[in-house]
Amino acid sequence: MMDQALLDLALDIASAITFTVGGAFVLIGAFGLVRLPDVWSRIHAAGVIDTVGAELILLGMMFQTGLTQTTLKLALIGLFLFVTGPTATHAVANASFVAGLRPVRLRRNETADVLGEQPRKEMQP
Repeated sequence: MMDQALLDLALDIASAITFTVGGAFVLIGAFGLVRLPDVWSRIHAAGVIDTVGAELILLGMMFQTGLTQTTLKLALIGLFLFVTGPTATHAVANASFVAGLRPVRLRRNETADVLGEQPRKEMQP
């Protein structure tokens, strides 16, 4: 049977791993927010930060608190972020789409049928 010191060591190692991986996701996502070319790529980077990075950091905190009331509160915060993060990302993406923003490297307007847009005529010389 495992003694308490070994269990504490295992929880410390597990929390260190989740903090490290979660921090890496947040760092990479923040770098993406600055470096990516258009709103669509940046929305993806923000979604990664919100969903994966924050959830892993919260999981690391849960490992550190043990089975307490604080763990339940952290789990509820994680559930809230798990639901609202992708919902907010979708709302921003939908607003960007309706506003007419298109990806930088879009070769032809594949969304014209969705919005009912008419193709623009080129000016005659």
